[in-house]
Amino acid sequence: MERDLNLSRAETFSYLNPCIRYFLFLFSFLFWVFSLCIVAIGIYATVQKAAGPVRDTFLIDPAIILIVVGVVMFFITYCGCIGALQENIHLLKTFSFSLSLVFLTQLIIAILSFFYSEQTQDALGEFVKKAIVHYHDDLDLQNVMDYIQQEFRCCGWNNYTDWSWNIYFKCNQSNPNKERCAVPLSCCTPVPRETVINPMCGFGVQTQKYLEAAQSIYTEGCADGAVTWIESHLLLVGTLALGLALPQIAGIVLSQTLVSQIQNEVN
Repeated sequence: MERDLNLSRAETFSYLNPCIRYFLFLFSFLFWVFSLCIVAIGIYATVQKAAGPVRDTFLIDPAIILIVVGVVMFFITYCGCIGALQENIHLLKTFSFSLSLVFLTQLIIAILSFFYSEQTQDALGEFVKKAIVHYHDDLDLQNVMDYIQQEFRCCGWNNYTDWSWNIYFKCNQSNPNKERCAVPLSCCTPVPRETVINPMCGFGVQTQKYLEAAQSIYTEGCADGAVTWIESHLLLVGTLALGLALPQIAGIVLSQTLVSQIQNEVN
């Protein structure tokens, strides 16, 4: 009788931990839904443009980047979601491998950016230059550039005269545009006790000397402005980096643990 009871307990014993399984499912499902939202936003932003993405800025178009990131996230989280739900080892291994690859790629990029800071700065400079050149052609790039200048309190990449790269702001006599020698409104510094920025504050500032222009706009370039911002927000930057890394590490550990439990269950 006691022998039969022990056999019965052995038969009902399972290596699978339901908490790990359902937590991984919920974890993957939430990010799966998030990926669908990212793709939807990217598609909506692309459709809403009066014209298609500018060919010269296609690879740095924020809408295209959102779609690509969303599709990659959708594939990875789908494997984790269905793999955990159906206890599918192949899908779980694909999920773990893909997540590990993404994590390692981000880590390598961060390390290379640190050791090759000049090359990284040049690459970012090319992005900003294209954003300036096509400022009026792509609404998404315009919004990104405005956000960068307002957040980092900067104007242009090297300094405010970089806006001459744009044909509308180009500072020469042959430019008939009314914005000649101007800079965007996002370059303007807020005036104390005034809630609305003067929309004309950036007009003609490219013809002014540094100290004179500094009375109405940010004159520091975004290359230096970004460094200054990061140095003064190290805790925030570290928290964001940790917040990005922890979910990926958690997904890798949970999926590997579940794969190991399933294999023990089968064997």
